[in-house]
Amino acid sequence: MQGLYSLGIRLYGLAISIAALFQEKAEKWKSGRKNYFEKLPKGLEGCMWMHCASLGEFEQGRPIIEALKENSSQKILLTFFSPSGYEIRKDYEEVDAVVYLPLDTKSNARKFLDHFQPSAAIFVKYEVWHHFFREMQKRNIPHYMVSAIFREDQVYFKAYGGWFRETLKGVNHIFCQDENSISLLHAKGINQTSVAGDTRFDRVKKLADSFTPVEKVVDWLNGRRAIVAGSTWPEDEELIAESLAKAPEDLALLIAPHEIKPQRIARLKQRLFQADKFTAWNKSDKRSRVMIIDTIGLLGKLYRYGDVAFIGGGFGAGIHNTLEAAVYGIPVVFGPKYEKFREAVGLKEAGAAFSVEYQKSLDRIVTRLLKDEAFRREAGENAKKYVDAQAGATDKILKKIQH
Repeated sequence: MQGLYSLGIRLYGLAISIAALFQEKAEKWKSGRKNYFEKLPKGLEGCMWMHCASLGEFEQGRPIIEALKENSSQKILLTFFSPSGYEIRKDYEEVDAVVYLPLDTKSNARKFLDHFQPSAAIFVKYEVWHHFFREMQKRNIPHYMVSAIFREDQVYFKAYGGWFRETLKGVNHIFCQDENSISLLHAKGINQTSVAGDTRFDRVKKLADSFTPVEKVVDWLNGRRAIVAGSTWPEDEELIAESLAKAPEDLALLIAPHEIKPQRIARLKQRLFQADKFTAWNKSDKRSRVMIIDTIGLLGKLYRYGDVAFIGGGFGAGIHNTLEAAVYGIPVVFGPKYEKFREAVGLKEAGAAFSVEYQKSLDRIVTRLLKDEAFRREAGENAKKYVDAQAGATDKILKKIQH
């Protein structure tokens, strides 16, 4: 099986090299690893190493990085597999270096560990790389998985998954998000586990506690009620536009699309009542019903100004971050593709979130939330309680790995 795995890894690298001729993301993946070992930063021997696949996993690992930085002088190395994580966080100031992870081959694992000599390693959520894990095991380098979540349909729990399970058995400790993951692992003899929860709850609570106003948004809203729509795609925006057209005139919409390329913003601006753009609007300008957030980094604060939040992605690959909204105690609405997201399921079960499948169902829940103040307030309180109850994963993890 190891031979097949190694062959598969090399074929994956070849496929990326071919795709790099046509796709920008693949080209960044390839070029970022060119002359890889010659470019690695020096002086990080004995560092704490955290690896994330991409940006979503980084947000789960971030609370741990920040806590380590606050409580220790140890150097921290951050690696990414995907360009979408690396490109956005390559200048992240809370760590001492950010680099790509090379392909998971025996040679790469040895050379990487020889160079950095990490004292310990943390892999976030789904990241399991056989050769790196085996090499760390041989060198007695403690390595952990955090915010891990497992499902019965994964290869580890199949009849033919024994070789993959052996990789997991070598991990020093697996911090899972839920009891179901623990049960699946224990059934296969993987017992070095505990339920710590999802570190993203700690992250959003910290952001909410350190909230600072976005003055331009305050001026633009001018006391109006608002829906905040975050990380939206065109499928989401069609429904939102229709609902807004039927809503009271004093209802405003703050919308932060998933992509902010100029042509995308221009089309959205035309579709949504000739909306204002955040970067262009001034206090002396007239106020449209809609403001498009055409910059990154603000969405987590914007939910603070909403009466209702709409989370995008639920009509495509899956919804985006619901917790950034829920932490402010507002009800959350999203599309039908949410069931793979534990926190979304939890919010819905808590009476804090609502899934919609078509235009009428969106109109119905938005109308009720805006008209029925007691219902809206209760849903919002449920959201805040849910986030508060789930927080604390970071402390549980740090107590174990720093023991």
